[in-house]
Amino acid sequence: MEMDTEPNTDTDTGTETNTKDLIARARSGDQNAFRDLVQGHSHELQVHCYRILGSLQDAEDALQETLVSAWRNLGEFGGRSSLRTWLYKIATNRCLSMLRADSRRPRIAALPPEAGLLEPTSAGDAPPWLEPYPDVLLDHLVDQRPGPEARYESSEAISLAFIIALQLLPPRQRAVLVLRDVLGYHASEVAQMLDSTQESVQSALKRARATVDNHLTAPSTSRTARQQPAATSTAATSAASTSTEQRLVARFTDALERADLAALIDLLVTDVRLSMPPAMLEYRGIESAERILAEVTFRPGRSYRVVPTRANGQPAIGLYLADPHADVHRAYCLLVITTAGDQITAITSFTTNVMARFGLPRTLPETD
Repeated sequence: MEMDTEPNTDTDTGTETNTKDLIARARSGDQNAFRDLVQGHSHELQVHCYRILGSLQDAEDALQETLVSAWRNLGEFGGRSSLRTWLYKIATNRCLSMLRADSRRPRIAALPPEAGLLEPTSAGDAPPWLEPYPDVLLDHLVDQRPGPEARYESSEAISLAFIIALQLLPPRQRAVLVLRDVLGYHASEVAQMLDSTQESVQSALKRARATVDNHLTAPSTSRTARQQPAATSTAATSAASTSTEQRLVARFTDALERADLAALIDLLVTDVRLSMPPAMLEYRGIESAERILAEVTFRPGRSYRVVPTRANGQPAIGLYLADPHADVHRAYCLLVITTAGDQITAITSFTTNVMARFGLPRTLPETD
């Protein structure tokens, strides 16, 4: 069943006419027409799949399977909803099928060498399949404003804390919350997309909101203001926030490259969290952070270089460790930094496996 309405429906007559022409041509087997038809939606669908799956690799697979399914079943699209809504329905159900199969999830996460050196303070909530999302991919998104019922701004809805919170939910709750509170679809529309009832959607949404809100309001979790129109954020406020973040990242980078433990500790909040997917372990608090930084990161003989980047709308850095046997620094990890004002609330360390997606090289040459 298809929806009668949807948020962000394009009412431009010329665009509608062109879309109908592309659909007709695609139905007759014109693959170029199909590519033109869906290319404007591909990036936002990938982000949608990433939110639900928590893994960029899985999101890419889900997107490809969504487009294949759309190509094969285009004849079933009756036009009673927009093409965009129809594609979201396919993508959401493709993600749910992948989660039910669970074949892509590692059963046992291999621990990084550092994890065994210090006793973690708790079992972390970052799942082993979690991957960061390069900001450069967000640059390709078409400006699609969410529906009026959306509760999260786009910047919060891609943040690492939000993605982790989503992974705490059962798959169906996850899909309902993203469709309702991120994209702004009505409950009746979500029910039709998931072949469910409106009452079931509302019940799942209530439970999902409680879990996510509890996670996002926990200590050390930085959040943007909820339900705030973009117009309330003035250019001056945005510029000041960016400037503060840039200074903080510059100080963090400088402390790493100078191996200045005291300077780095000074940037962290008291209840800072350090985590390192795929290990579901967490080091929480300034004392634990100081121990792991002193005994692992800054242990004698180690020196680093840093390459800045961005992930999940947050500052990130590629960290490179000097090779004692060659004049190079080798890729060591990717750090995604969560900030609040002029302090760091969380540092999430990812393995070198994700660095190529950020355009980061495997090695850096020695500098003069």
